Amino acid sequence: MKKLALIAMALSMALAAQAGSAADKKAVADDQIGLSKTSVEAVPDPQVFHYRSNAPFSGQVLPRAYQGAPPQVPHEIKDFVPITRESNMCVGCHQQPDMVGKKMKGQPTPLPASHYVDVKTNTLNMGRYTCTQCHTPQATVKPLVDNTFGGKK
Repeated sequence: MKKLALIAMALSMALAAQAGSAADKKAVADDQIGLSKTSVEAVPDPQVFHYRSNAPFSGQVLPRAYQGAPPQVPHEIKDFVPITRESNMCVGCHQQPDMVGKKMKGQPTPLPASHYVDVKTNTLNMGRYTCTQCHTPQATVKPLVDNTFGGKK
Protein backbone atom coordinates (compact mmCIF):
# COMPACT_ATOMS: atom_id res chain seq x y z
CA MET A 1 0.00 0.00 0.00
CA LYS A 2 2.89 2.35 0.84
CA LYS A 3 4.51 1.55 -2.49
CA LEU A 4 1.29 2.44 -4.33
CA ALA A 5 1.01 5.74 -2.43
CA LEU A 6 4.66 6.57 -3.21
CA ILE A 7 4.18 5.79 -6.91
CA ALA A 8 1.05 7.94 -7.02
CA MET A 9 2.86 10.81 -5.29
CA ALA A 10 5.82 10.54 -7.68
CA LEU A 11 3.49 10.54 -10.68
CA SER A 12 1.58 13.58 -9.47
CA MET A 13 4.83 15.46 -8.84
CA ALA A 14 6.08 14.60 -12.34
CA LEU A 15 2.83 15.77 -13.91
CA ALA A 16 2.90 19.01 -11.91
CA ALA A 17 6.47 19.66 -13.05
CA GLN A 18 5.48 19.04 -16.67
CA ALA A 19 2.49 21.37 -16.43
CA GLY A 20 4.72 24.11 -15.06
CA SER A 21 7.23 23.76 -17.91
CA ALA A 22 4.44 23.76 -20.52
CA ALA A 23 3.10 27.04 -19.16
CA ASP A 24 6.52 28.63 -19.73
CA LYS A 25 6.34 27.96 -23.49
CA LYS A 26 4.74 30.57 -25.76
CA ALA A 27 1.53 29.63 -27.52
CA VAL A 28 1.45 29.71 -31.32
CA ALA A 29 -0.62 32.64 -32.60
CA ASP A 30 -3.68 31.64 -34.63
CA ASP A 31 -2.38 33.58 -37.65
CA GLN A 32 0.74 31.38 -37.74
CA ILE A 33 -1.10 28.07 -38.14
CA GLY A 34 -1.46 26.44 -41.56
CA LEU A 35 -0.54 27.59 -45.05
CA SER A 36 -2.59 30.77 -45.29
CA LYS A 37 -0.92 32.64 -42.41
CA THR A 38 -4.20 34.35 -41.56
CA SER A 39 -6.36 33.97 -38.51
CA VAL A 40 -8.15 30.64 -38.25
CA GLU A 41 -11.26 32.70 -37.53
CA ALA A 42 -11.03 34.56 -40.87
CA VAL A 43 -13.18 33.44 -43.78
CA PRO A 44 -11.33 34.75 -46.84
CA ASP A 45 -12.91 34.92 -50.28
CA PRO A 46 -11.57 32.13 -52.50
CA GLN A 47 -9.15 33.12 -55.23
CA VAL A 48 -10.91 33.62 -58.56
CA PHE A 49 -9.73 31.15 -61.19
CA HIS A 50 -10.62 30.16 -64.70
CA TYR A 51 -10.24 26.82 -66.40
CA ARG A 52 -8.30 26.72 -69.63
CA SER A 53 -10.62 27.71 -72.45
CA ASN A 54 -8.91 25.65 -75.14
CA ALA A 55 -11.27 23.89 -77.49
CA PRO A 56 -10.99 20.14 -78.01
CA PHE A 57 -8.56 19.30 -80.85
CA SER A 58 -6.45 22.37 -80.03
CA GLY A 59 -3.44 20.06 -80.20
CA GLN A 60 -2.08 21.00 -76.81
CA VAL A 61 -0.80 18.15 -74.63
CA LEU A 62 -0.02 18.96 -71.01
CA PRO A 63 2.98 17.41 -69.28
CA ARG A 64 2.42 14.54 -66.86
CA ALA A 65 3.41 14.97 -63.22
CA TYR A 66 5.19 11.61 -63.16
CA GLN A 67 5.58 8.50 -65.28
CA GLY A 68 2.26 6.67 -65.39
CA ALA A 69 0.24 9.69 -64.23
CA PRO A 70 -3.14 10.07 -65.96
CA PRO A 71 -3.10 12.74 -68.68
CA GLN A 72 -4.51 16.12 -67.73
CA VAL A 73 -7.47 17.44 -69.69
CA PRO A 74 -6.11 20.29 -71.84
CA HIS A 75 -9.49 21.56 -73.04
CA GLU A 76 -12.75 22.99 -71.72
CA ILE A 77 -15.21 20.36 -70.42
CA LYS A 78 -18.20 22.44 -69.28
CA ASP A 79 -20.29 21.19 -72.22
CA PHE A 80 -19.36 17.55 -71.48
CA VAL A 81 -20.43 17.27 -67.84
CA PRO A 82 -22.02 15.69 -65.96
CA ILE A 83 -20.40 12.42 -66.98
CA THR A 84 -22.64 9.48 -66.25
CA ARG A 85 -22.68 5.82 -67.20
CA GLU A 86 -25.37 6.57 -69.78
CA SER A 87 -23.90 9.85 -71.06
CA ASN A 88 -20.15 10.11 -71.51
CA MET A 89 -19.18 12.51 -74.27
CA CYS A 90 -15.45 11.89 -73.69
CA VAL A 91 -15.58 8.46 -75.34
CA GLY A 92 -16.99 10.01 -78.53
CA CYS A 93 -13.51 11.32 -79.34
CA HIS A 94 -11.18 9.24 -77.17
CA GLN A 95 -12.59 5.72 -77.77
CA GLN A 96 -10.31 4.63 -80.60
CA PRO A 97 -9.32 1.00 -80.01
CA ASP A 98 -7.28 0.81 -83.23
CA MET A 99 -5.10 3.72 -81.97
CA VAL A 100 -4.28 2.28 -78.50
CA GLY A 101 -0.63 2.90 -77.71
CA LYS A 102 -0.12 5.31 -80.63
CA LYS A 103 0.38 9.05 -80.40
CA MET A 104 -0.92 11.16 -83.25
CA LYS A 105 -0.18 14.87 -83.26
CA GLY A 106 -3.36 16.95 -83.34
CA GLN A 107 -5.57 13.95 -82.53
CA PRO A 108 -7.35 13.13 -79.26
CA THR A 109 -5.38 10.89 -76.94
CA PRO A 110 -6.87 7.41 -77.35
CA LEU A 111 -8.10 5.53 -74.29
CA PRO A 112 -5.42 3.10 -73.10
CA ALA A 113 -5.95 -0.67 -73.13
CA SER A 114 -6.63 -0.54 -69.37
CA HIS A 115 -9.90 1.27 -70.10
CA TYR A 116 -11.23 -1.63 -72.20
CA VAL A 117 -12.52 -5.04 -71.20
CA ASP A 118 -11.53 -6.17 -74.70
CA VAL A 119 -9.78 -3.82 -77.14
CA LYS A 120 -10.38 -6.13 -80.12
CA THR A 121 -14.16 -5.99 -79.69
CA ASN A 122 -14.12 -2.31 -78.59
CA THR A 123 -15.75 -3.20 -75.25
CA LEU A 124 -15.18 -0.51 -72.63
CA ASN A 125 -14.61 -1.18 -68.94
CA MET A 126 -17.64 0.65 -67.54
CA GLY A 127 -16.02 0.79 -64.11
CA ARG A 128 -13.94 3.64 -65.55
CA TYR A 129 -16.70 5.80 -66.99
CA THR A 130 -16.14 8.74 -64.61
CA CYS A 131 -13.23 10.24 -66.55
CA THR A 132 -12.77 13.28 -64.30
CA GLN A 133 -12.07 11.04 -61.33
CA CYS A 134 -8.51 10.68 -62.66
CA HIS A 135 -8.28 13.13 -65.56
CA THR A 136 -8.76 16.71 -64.41
CA PRO A 137 -9.13 19.97 -66.31
CA GLN A 138 -6.46 22.50 -65.41
CA ALA A 139 -7.09 25.95 -64.02
CA THR A 140 -4.81 28.95 -64.32
CA VAL A 141 -3.93 29.46 -60.65
CA LYS A 142 -0.87 30.24 -58.60
CA PRO A 143 0.18 27.22 -56.50
CA LEU A 144 -0.57 27.45 -52.78
CA VAL A 145 2.96 26.31 -51.95
CA ASP A 146 6.15 26.00 -53.95
CA ASN A 147 6.62 22.60 -55.49
CA THR A 148 10.05 21.26 -56.30
CA PHE A 149 8.81 17.80 -57.30
CA GLY A 150 10.66 16.65 -60.37
CA GLY A 151 9.24 13.26 -61.21
CA LYS A 152 11.04 11.26 -63.87
CA LYS A 153 9.25 11.44 -67.17
